[in-house]
Amino acid sequence: MKGIRHPLLWIFSALCGVLACAVAAAATPAAPSSTVKAVRIWGGPDATRVIFELTAPVDYRLFQLSKPDRVVIDLDNGDFGKDVAAKPGKGAVKDMRIGHYQGKARVVLDLDEPAQPKSFLLNPTAQYGYRLIVDLGTPDTKPSQIVRTIDTDIAHGTPRPVVIAVDAGHGGDDPGARGQGGTLEKTVTLEVAKDLAKLIDAQPGMHAVLTRTGDYYIPLQKRFQIAREHKADLFVSIHANSCPDYCDARGASVWVLDPHGKQSEAGRWLAKSENASDLIGGVSLDNKSPTLASVLLDLSQGASMHAAHEVGGDVLAALGKIGPLYRNTVQGANFVVLRSPDVPSILVETAFISNRAGERRLDSSTDRGRLAQAILAGVKQYFETTPPPGTWFAEQRNLRLHLTSDAATRLASANRAASRTRSAITDPPPPRPAAVKAADDAFQGMHKVTRGETLSGIAQRYGISMNALRSVNSSKVQTGGGIQAGQVLLIPNS
Repeated sequence: MKGIRHPLLWIFSALCGVLACAVAAAATPAAPSSTVKAVRIWGGPDATRVIFELTAPVDYRLFQLSKPDRVVIDLDNGDFGKDVAAKPGKGAVKDMRIGHYQGKARVVLDLDEPAQPKSFLLNPTAQYGYRLIVDLGTPDTKPSQIVRTIDTDIAHGTPRPVVIAVDAGHGGDDPGARGQGGTLEKTVTLEVAKDLAKLIDAQPGMHAVLTRTGDYYIPLQKRFQIAREHKADLFVSIHANSCPDYCDARGASVWVLDPHGKQSEAGRWLAKSENASDLIGGVSLDNKSPTLASVLLDLSQGASMHAAHEVGGDVLAALGKIGPLYRNTVQGANFVVLRSPDVPSILVETAFISNRAGERRLDSSTDRGRLAQAILAGVKQYFETTPPPGTWFAEQRNLRLHLTSDAATRLASANRAASRTRSAITDPPPPRPAAVKAADDAFQGMHKVTRGETLSGIAQRYGISMNALRSVNSSKVQTGGGIQAGQVLLIPNS
């Protein structure tokens, strides 16, 4: 009997040991799958971004509480690094608290007022590892407003300034490219943008609007939306180019939206207009048939893209006068910030920050000032030759044409009086030079020369002789009849 019970006792003891180990294992918390290495908060005027740097992807849950307003983030199998602590408030975040709740790492963001949180995980890129992003935006309760109409501009009776939206690329937790010496793209783009805005505001008939004035992040679509809200005539986004492994590429370039980007963006706007009143050039799309809405959007965006090519060419030519160009023609790309359907938009790559010479240039306040001056020169050249109706530039152009016409009339009258006087004393009138003959008639307008145009082609287009066109623009036409893109020619009536 004793020999039979011994094996049974041994088996029972073994089972108890296994169960005890299982219970002990269940009582031991699982090792965290992801650790929060750092927390950063970037506060802007319209949104606040909270960034959690992680050692690995993490499952999380985000929810809101009210009275008081809070956003809570629970990280499953997450934990905080030893150097991670609560952060002081910034932007929409009044205070931040961290701790654990039911085995999860918990973050509580105390808010000054209600906010619309959006969150997403980012995979490793450049110098960053895994990141959890929480954006806290201001609730949008403002109704849609008409962006701009020509009638509104003219109805005020006084010429308005052209409005230039100047966008400093990147910002906040998005540093952009980094130079070999440590220069950050977000820093130099803000400096160039501020310089450009000051120059624009100092120029009669122009007004600048900065999309950001400090080191904070603005969502890409919000950037061109700011331009629309301020009824901008042009959107200029400032960037610094880079290439992998610090290659030797150098020079400035100018980019506009390409046709493929136009088509895809049109689809997004038309889809959105089913639920909201999106206004294109002062025309609402929400009560139009799909076909008509598509035509209106295509016309608006097509006109904006054409204008962008024109002003982009002027800016590129001005940049070419102060330094090398990476591309000597305007380039097309599907950049998000270029997708405004009714505001001409260009993106200026000022230099290659990955090139040591380019980085030094961007680090220099003098060179940044020259870049801003060149961009202004190109923008000003465009609005002098293609002024929007009702603007100060339109008034100045009309004034120049009026003065030129008056001067021609006065000169012609003086010439006729002198001719009558000579006839009275029987002196035969001397042959009249071509310049005097050209001044006998008023001018019908001005023409900006585009790439590939010839003097004879422009003369044929306006129904005038090439000699007359050459005569009134003798200081601009080369000996062989050559003209340059960007020149502005006076067009006589005959």
